[in-house]
Amino acid sequence: MEHYLSIIIGAGQAGLATAHQLTSRGLVPAQDFLLIDANPAPGGAWRHRWDSLTLGKAHNIADLPGMPAPLADASSPASHVVASYYGAYEDKFQLRPYRPARVRSVRPLPGTHSARNLHGALGPRDERATENPDEPRSAHASHDEPEPRGAFLVTLESGEQFSADTIVNATGTWDRPYIPYIPGIGSFGGRQLHTKDYSAAEDFAGQHVLVVGGGLSAVQFLLELEGIAQTTWATRRAPDFTNTEFDKQWGLDVEEKVRERVFSGNPPASVVSTTGIPPWQEYLDAVERGVLVSRGMFNAIDATGVRFGEAATSSRTAASDGAATGGRAAASDESAAHRETVADGDGAVSGGFVGASESGAAWQPYPAGTHLAVDVIFWNTGFRPVLDHLAPLHLRSRKGGIVMRNEVSPAANPRVFLAGYGSTASTVGATRAGRLAAREVMKVLGL
Repeated sequence: MEHYLSIIIGAGQAGLATAHQLTSRGLVPAQDFLLIDANPAPGGAWRHRWDSLTLGKAHNIADLPGMPAPLADASSPASHVVASYYGAYEDKFQLRPYRPARVRSVRPLPGTHSARNLHGALGPRDERATENPDEPRSAHASHDEPEPRGAFLVTLESGEQFSADTIVNATGTWDRPYIPYIPGIGSFGGRQLHTKDYSAAEDFAGQHVLVVGGGLSAVQFLLELEGIAQTTWATRRAPDFTNTEFDKQWGLDVEEKVRERVFSGNPPASVVSTTGIPPWQEYLDAVERGVLVSRGMFNAIDATGVRFGEAATSSRTAASDGAATGGRAAASDESAAHRETVADGDGAVSGGFVGASESGAAWQPYPAGTHLAVDVIFWNTGFRPVLDHLAPLHLRSRKGGIVMRNEVSPAANPRVFLAGYGSTASTVGATRAGRLAAREVMKVLGL
């Protein structure tokens, strides 16, 4: 069984940033550490984005450490640009991802270093890793051990197994779309899809599409479907137009709120869960045209459509409930797709209200009991962190989240690191998480 000092799970932005940082600290890819990717080629979750999500709509892409993102035409599909960029990045730094390979589970190895008998220090089995400081670090990893060693056993869906001293999880959220349970959801005779299933607006030509969710993905899709399909917008609460400035300080404030929540062991809210919909002219014009007008939320589904329930009374109700929405790039970056929602895909308030004219015009809920026949239910209700493969490590608290010691370190295990979780689930945060995770890995390994 091959053994590594560290295994990174996920080759999106956070995974690549972590791999680069480990390389810059002297570890050798595919020898000292292994980067595992479930995708067949570079690009992370970006490679699955729809072609109409152009670089311009994605508000450009974040730089990875050591290699700036290339300049590209704003009309280029972001999925193509990012896949090419990530591929070039992997080649430049010789990161050698192991793909396609999906991790089924990560388990503590019995009788070896675990969360209970290891507290960040190297044990007897690791002593030879520091015996000769002049020895190349590539010799520290062993690939022909008759028995597994290290802290963890990593099992792939294929059945292949590796052992590792540390784990960096950078799996993001794309593979865990969230759709809320609504009574009758299984009886609908039309098509249901989630954000991650979207391909092109033309697929819905001539159909009546019910777009569900109050984040920026829903807003962008409503505009994209205009003139191609009939659309209805469903949100649990009034769309939250806010005049908050989406600047650096805003981002820091948002991350701090998410950090406080995660550090206490609560499930992570989205990174931009305290923001609203920016009052850009294109959105306000769409409100005037009747495109961005929410009809409230349905509470039952049948074979032909949905039935609406009692509507929330105002946008300020949403503020107290704290459901999430997105910022400008909410539907576009590596972890952005999951930033849309926490529980019900609706907007929460963070700044000053634009005024009753805009927010009121966008909130015209149907009377309770109204039945709406639709062909398609399009769920833009967010994503959850992909963490099921870590279940054997028992990282979760009773609150449902993971108590964190810092932005990347779960309190339950000093050799597991989460890059792109909680406050680092953003384009800027993912790169920062890679740097922090690599530093923590080296500290634990004593290198």
